[in-house]
Amino acid sequence: MGALTGIRVLDLSRVLAGPWCSQILADLGADVIKIERVGAGDDTRAWGPPYMKSPSGEETSEASYYQSSNRNKRSVAVDISCAEGQEIVRALAAESDVFIENFKAGSLKKYGLDYEALSEVNPRLVYCSITGFGQTGPRAREPGYDFIVQGTGGLMSITGERDDLPGGGPQKVGVAVADVMTGLYSVIAIQAALLAREKIGKGQYCDMALLDVQVAALGNQSQNYLSTGVSPGRYGNAHANIVPYNVFRAVDQDFIIACGNDHQFIALCNAIGLPEFPLDPRFSKNEDRVRNRADVTRILSDHFKQDKAKVWVDKIYSVGVPVGLINDIAGALAEPQVEARGMVVNIPHCMNPDFKMVGSPIKLSATPVEYTRPAPLLGEDTDVVLSEFIGISSEQLSILKSKRVIG
Repeated sequence: MGALTGIRVLDLSRVLAGPWCSQILADLGADVIKIERVGAGDDTRAWGPPYMKSPSGEETSEASYYQSSNRNKRSVAVDISCAEGQEIVRALAAESDVFIENFKAGSLKKYGLDYEALSEVNPRLVYCSITGFGQTGPRAREPGYDFIVQGTGGLMSITGERDDLPGGGPQKVGVAVADVMTGLYSVIAIQAALLAREKIGKGQYCDMALLDVQVAALGNQSQNYLSTGVSPGRYGNAHANIVPYNVFRAVDQDFIIACGNDHQFIALCNAIGLPEFPLDPRFSKNEDRVRNRADVTRILSDHFKQDKAKVWVDKIYSVGVPVGLINDIAGALAEPQVEARGMVVNIPHCMNPDFKMVGSPIKLSATPVEYTRPAPLLGEDTDVVLSEFIGISSEQLSILKSKRVIG
């Protein structure tokens, strides 16, 4: 019994932001029906290599990208460009609680699958549109891509090394964070709308935009600008408002120190053998260290070249200052804490019974996340869903398949 058991989601989204949203809803127990193109499916089905491997180590046809954001869903292949396909989606929407789509603004109106049309069929429907720039404004009709939004939304201007350092310049984040964050915010919006439905008796429209989310997620950096009128620059791995908060190089490898306050700075300096450092008035308070960032960084960098990273990490960890080595993804997934938290899960797949993926971070005591199925094969559930929910007979299913309306 999941937290969202009993909620049916009709998901017409593709790629990442929308599927990320619907996967979270599915993890929480919602019945997510993923509508995909006949013969092709979600764009990310073709985004490989890498592909999932079979037990013998051979590549299957299932792209890892698609697998990452579509577990716990059912796949129904429908051609929404034809009248019969549109009628199938409308019939499913009439039996659903949530409708998710990420087509360009206004694109679904010509198919009769826009909010106005579907809310007449089902007034309690929560309809969530996810686009690059939203439903209004001068860029509303443009397609939106995470990379473009990271640039337009200011994130790349504060990500990467300074221009005066080797490799300096704007840099995108290594994960499509605008997509992922928009998926998360969309989950919040949908759940809020479902709660509101119990109060007002009807569904509503959720207009979610990658650019809105990216701007909102600038956090303290945008507020720094609003307070000063000066756009923050790039600090590489350093922090705009806290020093020392950076990557440092030891004899053998890099490690991270995240020193959050003056007490931690004193503890840090005592642990590494620099007890006099906090007594210098240039460095005693965080605001002083921010102003004298270059000197603090130089002194610590020179000091850490005297020993191995593990030695420094152990000393600093022992006094309660946040510190850590830098893992690659293999190392991160092998971390004992990650293993203890159950963050790598086995979800048997018909092509690989030992298939593994990263699990949900949501831990609920009474209604825990369950992993009922891996990402579906294209059209795997078409017959079951259409017969169960809208009563299409086996004979009608055969006719619709012969006409390529469904797959």
